[in-house]
Amino acid sequence: MAHVAPRKVEVVKTLVQDFERSPVVGIVNIRGIPAPQLQAMRKRLLGRAALRVSKNNLLRIALKEAASKKKGIDGLVDVIQDQTAVVTADINPFRLYKEMEATKTKAPARGGERAPEDIWVREGDTPFKPGPIVGELQKAGVPAAIERGKVVIKKDKLLVKAGDKIPRDVAQVLTRLEIYPLTVGLDLRGAYEGGTVFRRDVLAVDETRIRADLSLAGRQAMNLAVFVGYPSKQTIKPLLSTAFRRALALALESGFPTKESVKFLLAKAQAQAVALAARAPGALDDETRKKLGGGPPAKAAKEEAEKAEKKEETPSEEEAAAGLGSLFG
Repeated sequence: MAHVAPRKVEVVKTLVQDFERSPVVGIVNIRGIPAPQLQAMRKRLLGRAALRVSKNNLLRIALKEAASKKKGIDGLVDVIQDQTAVVTADINPFRLYKEMEATKTKAPARGGERAPEDIWVREGDTPFKPGPIVGELQKAGVPAAIERGKVVIKKDKLLVKAGDKIPRDVAQVLTRLEIYPLTVGLDLRGAYEGGTVFRRDVLAVDETRIRADLSLAGRQAMNLAVFVGYPSKQTIKPLLSTAFRRALALALESGFPTKESVKFLLAKAQAQAVALAARAPGALDDETRKKLGGGPPAKAAKEEAEKAEKKEETPSEEEAAAGLGSLFG
């Protein structure tokens, strides 16, 4: 049997104990993170999560041993690759993912790294004065020139395609142009909780969109429940309100008097009576007219009507003269 260093045995034992104590265990990629930044990230996570850097082989062994007590935790073995650390936490995997993403910052390329996305330089002015910098930019493939005493980039230029290695001279130029193509931070590849391993693609949810979708689903479910008349704690009030309005409308339409509908029925009847009185002003006595709140007394109304009729039948002297004048031109 091959000899195993006591230090490695102790490391595995400590990792297993950490896994058994923690409800959530995650595997993070730490490639490219300088030691000072990694220490700062550890301090930032203090109280919410603990970060431990270990060799990948020891991590795999510890996860397999811990699986005897925490079923399914060895599923994290599949996400261990490259430079890896393990994080243990009390917060759920989705909150842990957000905490890990918050550690990420933009970083300059040193040369030799793979471009995570297309790297462009854009047309426009630069902060440089004319000098050797123009040759350095052109050597790296940047279409630079001198205009009006300034170094400018003549047009947009794709320097490195996504997935290609970043040449050292290009990396130096990008840094001088303050273009930082790399993202450095704790990259959570997977997390275990309650017998389930959550991969990165599951954890990377758009919280704003999810909340909006849930809100929309809630409104649509509420509308459907009210439409079909399904009673619940949330729908009972709008259902009763709708039923009351429909019952009141039916009572008014059919003229059925109730405690709630009688005032509307009386108002409707009065409005109809006033409308009828307006069509036949001479048919009502003064007392009825006052009750309805309509027009002048019957006698006055009759006199006004007679005056109007007489005025239409008898033309004035001025009107007669005007008529004769029009006949004889």
